[in-house]
Amino acid sequence: MSRILWKGLSISPALLAASLVVSSAALAAEGAIPYGIASLNELAATTQANELQLAGSATEVAESEIATVSAESVAPATKTTVGTIEIENELGAIEPASPVAEQSQAPENAIAAADLGATQPAAAPTETVANLEANSSATQPAAENISAEIPAPQQPEQIAQSPVPTAQPQIQPDALEQINQYSAESNGSDGEAGQVTSVSQLSDVRPTDWAFQALQSLVERYGCIAGYPDGTFRGNRAMTRYEFAAGLNACLDKVTELISGGRGNFATKEDLAALQRLQEEFAAELATLRGRVDALESRTAELEANQFSTTTKLNGEVIFALTGVGGGDDAEGNEADRATAFGSRVRLNFDTSFSGKDLLRTRLQVLNLGSFSTNNTKTAEGELRFNAGPFGEASNTVGLDALLYQFPLGNRTTVILEANAGAADDFTNTVNPYFDGDGGSGALSNFGTRNPIYYLTGGSGLALRHQFGEKLELSLGYLAGSAANPTQGNGLFNGSYGALAQLTFTPSESFAVGLTYVNSYNFVTGTGSNASNFPVRLGSFGLDTEDNLPVSSNSYGLQASLKLNRRLALGGWVGYTNQRILSNLVTPTGSVQRGDQKIWNWAVTLAFPDLLKEGDVAGILVGMEPRVTSSTNRTLPEDKDTSLHIEGFYQFKLSDNISVTPGLIWLSAPDHNNDNSDLVIGVVRTTFTF
Repeated sequence: MSRILWKGLSISPALLAASLVVSSAALAAEGAIPYGIASLNELAATTQANELQLAGSATEVAESEIATVSAESVAPATKTTVGTIEIENELGAIEPASPVAEQSQAPENAIAAADLGATQPAAAPTETVANLEANSSATQPAAENISAEIPAPQQPEQIAQSPVPTAQPQIQPDALEQINQYSAESNGSDGEAGQVTSVSQLSDVRPTDWAFQALQSLVERYGCIAGYPDGTFRGNRAMTRYEFAAGLNACLDKVTELISGGRGNFATKEDLAALQRLQEEFAAELATLRGRVDALESRTAELEANQFSTTTKLNGEVIFALTGVGGGDDAEGNEADRATAFGSRVRLNFDTSFSGKDLLRTRLQVLNLGSFSTNNTKTAEGELRFNAGPFGEASNTVGLDALLYQFPLGNRTTVILEANAGAADDFTNTVNPYFDGDGGSGALSNFGTRNPIYYLTGGSGLALRHQFGEKLELSLGYLAGSAANPTQGNGLFNGSYGALAQLTFTPSESFAVGLTYVNSYNFVTGTGSNASNFPVRLGSFGLDTEDNLPVSSNSYGLQASLKLNRRLALGGWVGYTNQRILSNLVTPTGSVQRGDQKIWNWAVTLAFPDLLKEGDVAGILVGMEPRVTSSTNRTLPEDKDTSLHIEGFYQFKLSDNISVTPGLIWLSAPDHNNDNSDLVIGVVRTTFTF
């Protein structure tokens, strides 16, 4: 339909009026303007490509023909006159209630009728008006209906006696109000950025653009195109229905201005014939378009009627994991358990927004894959990200996992309230793209997912993110591990907690750097050696993690990521933790003394996005999990050796919703002890998203 509109516009102002009436009546009555009908450049280019050189000559030809037949007797009004009157009536310039008998008494109309009647058969104008009436009808669903309603040719005398039907308004007052409101918004709230008068006022339009001449004609000749308040045209963006309505309204205003200026009677028989050809050429396309829009509206209505909530969206993730372990015999020669396990993790996220800018996330989770690697090696090294972990419950029990609410505070600050199972990645950038998929994608292990110091905070609390421009962000968060427990030594401030602060610098889309500080109390990283994860060893002292042993730490991290090209990204991190055991403890099996530990970890990552096909990702990671390099605690001495964590995976997409990731984790000298044999963990992870 847009092609008919702009082809008609290129012929003459009169034909512009006719084509606007036909197209706007057909589309406005049925809502047949598609959401992505075309880009603005394509719309304008169609006008330029089909422009006929009739703009200047049409009026001269009409005036000369009027002069020629002015001396002849006035002939009865033909159907062409009826069509002209109908066009003017629908534009609102002439009252639509007078019959043809009254209109035919006007000398100018009679002269025009005599001229057209003498130069072409009476059937041609009749078909033209019939086609106009057929296309303006809002009830025809197919091209066959258009051709079926064309009446048989009539004699001029019979046509002159037929009354003109009263034109019904095709646009309701509410629709006009919406169009005018959108036009005002497009021109700026203060109304100062009105219609542009020259294409040079559009900052993103260049003379070298392929649609420049068409835009120049529409802007400077017809005044139907307006820019955005910032002086741009945005020609490559798809038009919306509101934008089409605003453009149509601007053209109608131009036509009204021409008519009110007294420039009537400027339609020629060539114009009407061209319009008829356009109708016939696009009749099938119009019928198809009507059918598609009707089907779309029907499906939309069905979805709206059956949606479970107007404010909530459901998305989910299901992981099937097949895992197996080999090696890992300990220093005493005890053979590790070798087993193959098959487990799953299911997450259902209910994302609710009340204002369009806030988010309430409620996550339900089910885990049934146990922490077999920790049991085999007596260490948290090699722990998989999607299993229950050393302190989690591996059962097919549905439980509440993440529960948070975030909302904007001003234009640059976001506040996050973590009510349950909060984590650092909820409010800060871990600067590890392609690897940090929280178990569902990317790396397979806890260590490969992100710098271990991020695991020193979690639970319930408050966080915020503040943007200092586009390149610098500050993240702050305080999360307590037992905030909901009102007993002695627990709660929001008396129990375990982690406080995190990070500055993230992103000078470009391909480069990011994060500087992180974490202060924690009675938290473990969940990765690294036994000595570095002091609470992990509480069981060997006859205690458990709920005894609230006083252990605090200060951690510092540096993370960086650089995308070298479209298919290669380099990254890594380094972390340092100063952990302090705050009191001497006497246990049934021994004692734990006060002391400080210096713990280091590092990693280098290499990612290959779109390796074999678009959407696939391969990753390689080499690093050292947290290792005690210095200790003043005789009970927990420093790690004497160095273990390397080597991990590789290849994630390929079977579809947009299914991906399969085979991977391998190799730990040399587990627990940073060369007496332990190497540990190898194989994983095949399948992730379903919906």
